[in-house]
Amino acid sequence: MRPVSVRFRFADEKIEMPKVTKKMLTRILNYFSPYWLRMLFVIASILMTSILGLVPSVLIKNIIDKALPHKDLKLLSLLIFVSIGTTILLGLLQVAQSYLSVWISKHIILNMKNQMYAHLQHMSLNFYSAAKAGEIITRMSSDIDGIEDIFNSTVVNALSSVFVLISTAIVLITMNWKLALVGMVILPTFIIPTRKVGKARWKIATQSQEKISELNQIIQETLSISGAILTKIFTKEQAEYEKFEQTNQAVVRLQIRESVVGRWFRMTITTFISVGPMLIYFYGGYLFIKGEISIGGIIAFVALLGRLYLPVSQLSNIHIDVTRSFALFQRIFEYFDQKQEIEDKRNAICLEFIVGKVDFEKVYFSYDNKVRVLEDISFSVNPGTMVALVGSSGAGKTTITNLIPRLYEVIHGSIRIDGRDIRDVTLDSLRKQIGIVMQEPYLFNDTIEANLRYGKSDATEKELIKACQAAYIHDFIMTLPDNYKTVVGNRGIKLSGGEKQRVSIARVILKDPRIIILDEATSSLDSVSEMYIQKAMVPLLRNRTSFVIAHRLSTILASDQILVIENGTVAEVGKHDELIKNEGLYKQLYDTQFKSQIKTL
Repeated sequence: MRPVSVRFRFADEKIEMPKVTKKMLTRILNYFSPYWLRMLFVIASILMTSILGLVPSVLIKNIIDKALPHKDLKLLSLLIFVSIGTTILLGLLQVAQSYLSVWISKHIILNMKNQMYAHLQHMSLNFYSAAKAGEIITRMSSDIDGIEDIFNSTVVNALSSVFVLISTAIVLITMNWKLALVGMVILPTFIIPTRKVGKARWKIATQSQEKISELNQIIQETLSISGAILTKIFTKEQAEYEKFEQTNQAVVRLQIRESVVGRWFRMTITTFISVGPMLIYFYGGYLFIKGEISIGGIIAFVALLGRLYLPVSQLSNIHIDVTRSFALFQRIFEYFDQKQEIEDKRNAICLEFIVGKVDFEKVYFSYDNKVRVLEDISFSVNPGTMVALVGSSGAGKTTITNLIPRLYEVIHGSIRIDGRDIRDVTLDSLRKQIGIVMQEPYLFNDTIEANLRYGKSDATEKELIKACQAAYIHDFIMTLPDNYKTVVGNRGIKLSGGEKQRVSIARVILKDPRIIILDEATSSLDSVSEMYIQKAMVPLLRNRTSFVIAHRLSTILASDQILVIENGTVAEVGKHDELIKNEGLYKQLYDTQFKSQIKTL
């Protein structure tokens, strides 16, 4: 099939029709294939309802033309009973068809959202750095929700309209072909307003619901760049996926119920008022006077006319729904086709226990494969020692530390832990050995306890308290009304910067990793908070290999090794006294940034 790309104008927007290819159609059908048996039931019910819908009108003709003129009470009762029974059966079939079609479409959306969430969880930070604000939420929510119409409305309505149109037209022509032509002559006047209404429908914004808002909150928190780092470092992808899946299931159940309730309401709408019936009465009356049709035939004609007009108006709108659905599928597939840059090798091994020796060997890195951010980075860190990374802003310090847990992938060279290339081990086992305290700590809008358990989900109450005591935050927590059950607000907004930092330190202590990465963030804190954090860092760094992006001279002096980073390279390596004597870049940094802190030591 040759791809087509056409532009058309809708309202005040320019919408580009998607390129419809055989590959794209195959991918779409793959989402429907698990439900083929239910789809057959839907098609069968559509066919049955299209035929049963003709019965009441035909019965009316017999009631007027046979039962009433002949005063046949038995025939009249039978015809009315059959008509009522048919109407009830028709309504039940329509409800069943509606439920099945909604169930299929909602479960396709359910599976697609779960698949998309799992896919995005494993994207590298390059993806999140480049993604526009709100773009991920839009793809995950409104884009995927929008494709519901491709089956629930577009396919079902198209099949129903075709079946009803053909069956009704055959009956009308069989009854009186002249009157059928009169009824069909105004069909074109239905198409123009219906198309306008269909286009205007695109402009109506969908209303947010409580569960959908909850779902979006999970997406925004866990798939933002900060949330993504946190879930990766604490290897909580599966736990977050399960929470997302449960909320997603709840959304689907609510939407199915809502749609079925709507269908029950629509079931009561059985007539369609238009100009057509007046024409039928006028020309039908003329034919009745000439003896070519009965009164029952005219009334039956009018009753069937609504079944002829409705499918025509629906079919005139199908192309709009199809175009919209294909456009949404194309946007969704664009995300699915985004390559996961950082993945486990086929034979990747599990990193069970490490001593903590870290080696960088001729490491090169670039975010966009164009401008080099790191060049020829080589150094070794012995187990249990602390390395301070110093340098001007943008020199590459944070980038170096982000490469260790493979939040980004090196372009050339290698990073080894205990002599093993980190690309040869599983991401899960690697990141379980590494703890990161970020410069801006990220807390979920949940309780303090829940945020702490991100470090160790099965931690006992005693372990939680011990970790918080080590981080000098336990006493503060106990002053809160709900203690450890206190909800911290969005991104921990209910806590001060120092309190959030100490909670994040306690969380890493619970994780008990062998390697610590710390972006020492105390410069913007008050002196009391700074003092507590400095104390909390002591148990955090003890007997662990640690990389500290140093902002304070006290940290630099306490380190076993100092790496001076400049323009993506290691400019100098050594201890404080050695580097001061070298009269190099470190001496300049010391004089301009750190010397003023001597008075506070």
